[in-house]
Amino acid sequence: MKKLINDPRNTVADLLQGLVASDPALALLEGEAVVLRADIPQDTAKRPVSIISGGGSGHEPAHAGYVGEGMLSAAVAGDVFTSPSVDAVLAAILATSGPKGCVLVVKNYTGDRLNFSLAAEMAREEGIPVEVVFVADDVALGERVPRDRRRGIAGTVLVHKVAGAAAASGRTLEEIAGLARGVAGDLVSMGVGLGSCTVPSAGKPGFELGEDEIEFGLGIHGEKGVERSPMRPATEIVDRLLDTLVAELPSKGRVGVLINGLGGTPPMELAIIAGLALDSLKTRGLRPEMIWTGNFMTALEMPGCSITLLPIDDARATWLAAPTKVRVWPATAGVGTGKRLAGRQVESTIPAPQAGPLTPALKAAGARAAQSMISAETLLTDLDAKAGDGDLGASMYRGAEALKALPDGAYNTPRLFLMSLADAMRRAIAGSSGPFYASALMRAAHALPDSAQPADEDWDRAFAAGIGAVSDIGGAKAGDRTMVDALAPALAAWQAARQSGRPLEEALAAAATAAREGAEATSEMSPKLGRASYLGDRALGHADGGAVAVAIWMAALAGKDASGTWQG
Repeated sequence: MKKLINDPRNTVADLLQGLVASDPALALLEGEAVVLRADIPQDTAKRPVSIISGGGSGHEPAHAGYVGEGMLSAAVAGDVFTSPSVDAVLAAILATSGPKGCVLVVKNYTGDRLNFSLAAEMAREEGIPVEVVFVADDVALGERVPRDRRRGIAGTVLVHKVAGAAAASGRTLEEIAGLARGVAGDLVSMGVGLGSCTVPSAGKPGFELGEDEIEFGLGIHGEKGVERSPMRPATEIVDRLLDTLVAELPSKGRVGVLINGLGGTPPMELAIIAGLALDSLKTRGLRPEMIWTGNFMTALEMPGCSITLLPIDDARATWLAAPTKVRVWPATAGVGTGKRLAGRQVESTIPAPQAGPLTPALKAAGARAAQSMISAETLLTDLDAKAGDGDLGASMYRGAEALKALPDGAYNTPRLFLMSLADAMRRAIAGSSGPFYASALMRAAHALPDSAQPADEDWDRAFAAGIGAVSDIGGAKAGDRTMVDALAPALAAWQAARQSGRPLEEALAAAATAAREGAEATSEMSPKLGRASYLGDRALGHADGGAVAVAIWMAALAGKDASGTWQG
């Protein structure tokens, strides 16, 4: 188990201490795992209706993260995935509530129901009126489980928001409880899990999913879902969730949408899910008007997400949009229009290819180089992942596709071909590879006359100019463990061959051989530039991906296939 914790038995205490230390609006209740607002009036008669929630820890930012003006008055934390005790809940009620009463928002799990309900009874004996609102928004199991026995999951935070806003506005206990129950009754939520999570005290994952398996309807503690299936594209996952959600939705008009990460899903993927959900809802005839995207109720580090739908009207939308000082709650929830603004297009740096005599040999060489990069995608990805960010294979693949897409007119002269290819590389490849290749190709093009058959000496100058550009703009030199370690020996071998009177074809073959030897040598070099330099000697034992790419396409230009002879 790799977690940034100390003793697993103290994880919750450390969690709450860190949370309160990071926010001056929060305080800890002495002797209890309870986070409460620091501005609770000491005079109980002056206390507004308090809103309290809680449950097992491990769902952060729920529940303590929602304590603050405009949402919760207090949150009661149990151990990881374990209901808090009756005494802790009662202590939270007594510390925050007065004659105006308290609303308990409770996820519909047996332990939470029992402990919060008993605490409510005891608080009433103390003279504090208490209303309990149960949230049972998980519709994954459908008719297999009666509505009043369904689980409470991420939709609970929308009950927090509405109840907290109503309390902040001065509404009575009965009014707030009625609003909260209305939201809880209309909520529908369903999740999908892509993997497991590890409870600190257990030290190992709570369940297993195969490498290609996902589970629909998984609970926020890893409880069994409704369907285990092979991994699917995001579009299909969203549609599967919405099929169930929309069928259970009590009103199919205006809706709010909560896209909730389960702890291990990056914002990139949640944003994709959000966009797909909005589009799918619109095609189903619904009108999504509010959306919240992020981690709202997690399951430790579990990968996956849930979608919650809530019918809204003007009044409910007002409560949901009411201001709150809770740090983790999104400032706004408006749905975008998908508007696109016209901008100035980047102009091509080359003249448009004109009809003319096609150079077949040039086109054939380009096709070989493109295919070599397509074939080497997996190899280059693997090499780059061992010392960088793993994007080289995809970058070179995109470059190869751009090369294949060049029009026939781009091959009318070598100069036009290199300029066209430079323009295509600049547009197709991001990161560092694009600028390197675009610069090298532009420099090489400028060294050539605008002729269908440049002289041999022109090619000598072009080859040297292109390779020199890479060092000029990147600052790398031979021995730094970069693509220069393949290019520099290739240039030296080319020049030696030409000085001895050998023709261009033989010079290119010599350059390709030298590029391969140079690329192989990088496996014993400590990197000096680029992301690999952060690894130092840990990069030893694997050839540099950029240098290997050079060796492969240069071999292809020389009529050799080198893509399948490398070991990752």
